[in-house]
Amino acid sequence: MFDPKIETLPQTNIQKLQLKRLKQTISYVYGNIPFYKEKFDALKIHPNDIKNLGDIQKLPFTAKDDLRQHMPFGFMATSLQKCCELHSSSGTTGTPITVCYTPHDIEVWANVMARCLSMSGLTANDIFQNPIPYGTFTGAFGFHYGAQKIGSLVIPSGKDQSERQIKLMQYYGTTFLSGVASYIQYLGQKAMDMGIDPSQLSVRNGMFGAELFTSGMKGRINKMWNMDVHDVYGLTEMCGPGVSADCDMHDGLHFWEDHFLVECIDPLSGDQLEAEEEGELVITTLTKEGMPLVRYRTRDLAFIYDTQKCDCGRTHRKHSVIKGRSDDMVIIKGTNIFPGQIESALMKIPQAGSNWRMILTTDTIDQLVVEVETKNKITSQKKIAELQRMIREEIRSVISLTPRIQIKPPGSIPQQGIKAKRVIDQRKK
Repeated sequence: MFDPKIETLPQTNIQKLQLKRLKQTISYVYGNIPFYKEKFDALKIHPNDIKNLGDIQKLPFTAKDDLRQHMPFGFMATSLQKCCELHSSSGTTGTPITVCYTPHDIEVWANVMARCLSMSGLTANDIFQNPIPYGTFTGAFGFHYGAQKIGSLVIPSGKDQSERQIKLMQYYGTTFLSGVASYIQYLGQKAMDMGIDPSQLSVRNGMFGAELFTSGMKGRINKMWNMDVHDVYGLTEMCGPGVSADCDMHDGLHFWEDHFLVECIDPLSGDQLEAEEEGELVITTLTKEGMPLVRYRTRDLAFIYDTQKCDCGRTHRKHSVIKGRSDDMVIIKGTNIFPGQIESALMKIPQAGSNWRMILTTDTIDQLVVEVETKNKITSQKKIAELQRMIREEIRSVISLTPRIQIKPPGSIPQQGIKAKRVIDQRKK
């Protein structure tokens, strides 16, 4: 553990700390962010009305559209002169969200990421390679700051130049990898194209996030690289990666309750859900100076575990892996479909590669086309037809809808941006 005292703090103590920090946060945003003062006043809510953690339900939600309407600096609680760093979201689903950090915010970010990375096995003895683009996207810097806190030797290799990434691993003896899950899978394939077995490299641990990360994909990365694979969760609006991560039990992700107050709500009604009930995660920051947020709707779907203590010894509660995003769900012929359902089905087919996308089209009715790369090039039309049949049946068993399957050779589906783009909606609006 990076910080055993706080990571094993009894739940009663955690809740006392949360309430103290929640009260401070509500007073802080009320006095410094006009958006919140107007919202609270309209609802006749005053910071003094927050007496216990349950009172958070009295407060309004904050949505991404609220942030967009006040970008770039309308949600700042302090002056830009007191900030030292700026980051923005990748803009995958719309206008990028800008967040400015004070030195205190950077320190908190580094500490929560150090907890996550320590939980994944990173130590001061590791050589840590960070193949994530260094820029306004938060990913690279979060991993970098956290690894430095632990004392690891960091290779800030950035993204792209995939052959060079593999050569750096060989040359320096990289032992720990970070990144976006789909890119690490791509790097493994690139290594094999170079005649290098990734499982024979020195890499033995890794932490990946930033996009949908199913258990099937984890298994593939584990087998390909012979590494222990961990999941990390976060979003730019909170700090970047570092809100939560999974321990060696690999059964849910611990979220750091001394810095984040996490709720799970019904996406439609907004009502709080009980433990183990799946819904949308809503997060309130408890220690941010630059851009604190109250009841931020993440649109990420998961559930909060009922049990409080984990076999790893940590007492901070856990949430499940992210099933998908509520705004990623598509409706085809009256059927609700999440990209994660498609990926889970594909990961069961050994011949299917890890790069794929679903294309939605319409003529007289909506159609679902799933493009799938193969692991290895297939030239036999008979084998292609058989693979199409297997994939079609596997997907149909999950979503009760029969898609069209298009088999693609390795590397033929374009990579767009940092995260894999899984849904292409070409339907007539």
